[in-house]
Amino acid sequence: MSQLLDVVDLDKTLQDKSPQEILRYAIEQFGNIAISFSGAEDVILVDMAHKIDPDVEIFCLDTGRLHAQTYQFIEKVREHYDLYIDVVSPDGDAVRELVHEKGLFSFYKDNHQECCGVRKIAPLRKKLLTVDAWVTGQRKDQSPGTRGQIPVIQDDKVFARENDTLTKFNPLANWSSQQVWDYIRANQVPYNDLHDTGFVSIGCEPCTRPIGPGQHEREGRWWWEEATKKECGLHGSNINK
Repeated sequence: MSQLLDVVDLDKTLQDKSPQEILRYAIEQFGNIAISFSGAEDVILVDMAHKIDPDVEIFCLDTGRLHAQTYQFIEKVREHYDLYIDVVSPDGDAVRELVHEKGLFSFYKDNHQECCGVRKIAPLRKKLLTVDAWVTGQRKDQSPGTRGQIPVIQDDKVFARENDTLTKFNPLANWSSQQVWDYIRANQVPYNDLHDTGFVSIGCEPCTRPIGPGQHEREGRWWWEEATKKECGLHGSNINK
């Protein structure tokens, strides 16, 4: 409990800091830390972290269902920064079992949670068992319903090892989408070509589509579902259960 209180107090201190200052703090405090790179706007975390410590660990999840442009983008980032990206894949047997039982598009009939559980949550959990802290690109403006109150630093109880702690940093929590894109353009940061064709929040190819005028960015995700809380489970602590 004392550690949780320390994290809460620290969050109050870091709320007024820039993403770069938060990242620097995270990297200096945790030697065993990894940055989660989803192939969308959070590429600026890679850019910022690379300027602080070129050897910081970067990883991304390959669900096996990403857009071709996303795979090309991941490779572009790897070459641009001359770094190693740990591309984390789901368990092959688990994927085959799901496809064997329900086909390749079961999420259109059931819901996306089961497929995300196999292709995203399980491999992420396995990855996070190897680190003491991780960094995400979550922002409050991405989804007021589930991300409106995300802290800059938090005690991640969803993916923590049993009887252990896992610290989660969200350096971009207080930045807007406009600030992100201003940074991308000012620093010539590579980005996913899908952003130029109406895609804002980019996930798996079957579950993502461009949005229209006036739509919120998360409306392009799992659009066939009526759910107002559109999360795959990577950030399960955002949803009150």
